[in-house]
Amino acid sequence: MTTEIQPQPGIMEISLYQGGKANIEGASRVIKLSSNENPFGPSEKAIEAYRRAAHELHRYPPTDHRSLREAIGAVHGLDPDKIICGVGSDEIITFLCQAYAGQGDEVIFTEHGFSMYRISALAAGATPIEVPERERVADVESILAACNEKTRLVFIANPNNPTGTMIGGNDVARLAAGLPPQALLVLDGAYAEYVEGFDGGAALVEARENVFMTRTFSKLYGLGGLRIGWGYGPKEIIDVLNRIRGPFNLSQPQLDAAEAALKDRAYVEKCRTENTRMRAWLAEALAELGVPSDTSCANFILARFADQAEAEACDDYLQSQGLLVRRVAGYNLPNCLRITVGDEASCRRVAHAVAGFKALEK
Repeated sequence: MTTEIQPQPGIMEISLYQGGKANIEGASRVIKLSSNENPFGPSEKAIEAYRRAAHELHRYPPTDHRSLREAIGAVHGLDPDKIICGVGSDEIITFLCQAYAGQGDEVIFTEHGFSMYRISALAAGATPIEVPERERVADVESILAACNEKTRLVFIANPNNPTGTMIGGNDVARLAAGLPPQALLVLDGAYAEYVEGFDGGAALVEARENVFMTRTFSKLYGLGGLRIGWGYGPKEIIDVLNRIRGPFNLSQPQLDAAEAALKDRAYVEKCRTENTRMRAWLAEALAELGVPSDTSCANFILARFADQAEAEACDDYLQSQGLLVRRVAGYNLPNCLRITVGDEASCRRVAHAVAGFKALEK
């Protein structure tokens, strides 16, 4: 059947997003280390806040998210009027592309960058531009070389998913200073909380008019199932994004759980400390088995194998042992597996299983 009802240009170029696997056929007890989730789950205070909110499900939530924005501002030392909340940081990325990029415009991201940058650019009708990294690290010179009069947005995740690498503040500042005047630098800080003392780029947002930061409650805060994110940027940009944001994009249970999670600083610190400890242990254990990785600044390790065949064979073996990790060929890393840092028991099971796989290879 032919029809003249056609989608906007770019949409049919989008490959459907593939999330991390959640189950293994025939296996009842599976350890899921494929989606960078917090192995300890959310704070009990967040769970209780969510339960309490269930009694008011017939009420519409506030449209301005003020209570959550003020809590974010208090914890991070930011102006609540320069904060916007969304359905995960994904929605804020979508808003940015919808508001600032369209046909004839270009959106830049790096070769191992988060897949939503390309998807959101295409959905807005813009042209996605992928630039090379240097040894799995964002390269400021490559990004600046790709910029031109068509560049509207430059996305960089810092730390990056799925590599776990990050660039320093001086490099980020140099990138912001070198962009063409019509371009906005977006710093995706989904994993910023895993870096002790790191502001995710907030100070640079304060210092410049062409920098925007996104953050999420899905990772360290353990609220991936609720989809809550936020962005911080110049008031003029926040005003633009709020004009296209749905007035009730976040429910009251989402808002209440996020605020409670944010305020439970002892739990946040516990999760960060445990992640740092087990990340170092797992990276060393894998290295001793001949599986190297770059120093990770997030809650996962990008394990590198000799080639794609070995990476996939190892993944198959891990699945046979009830362990789910993530293949990342779609991120131009066919010889790698991304392994979420779980609790101590999970990390030890991964190391044991990789050792078993390596023994079979001999």
